[in-house]
Amino acid sequence: VQLVESGGGLVQAGGSLRLSCAASGRTFHIFTMEWFRQVPGKEREFVSRLTRSGVTTTYADSVQGRFTIAGDLPKNMWYLQMNSLKPEDTAVYYCAATVGGGTTYWGQGTQVTVSS
Repeated sequence: VQLVESGGGLVQAGGSLRLSCAASGRTFHIFTMEWFRQVPGKEREFVSRLTRSGVTTTYADSVQGRFTIAGDLPKNMWYLQMNSLKPEDTAVYYCAATVGGGTTYWGQGTQVTVSS
């Protein structure tokens, strides 16, 4: 499975961005789609999760109510709509896909910078 993120950039506090993750390869094995983020010197942090069924979504407390994860499985894509962005949301955002057997694949990351 190969993953490519897009949609990062620079935005002012209070603004919005929409990240996209495009999956290719053995995408029919994917059962969990996620977003993580990481700032220099810190561990990668969970942001949001979507199960393949689309029924279950999970969010970190820090983004609950501001971020929304959604999937377009026929297109092998999922998204992270980020609203009311804060400077502390600044990070490199990674999409991740977990397949049967438990292997997780990662994208290369996309930078999100929120200015105050």
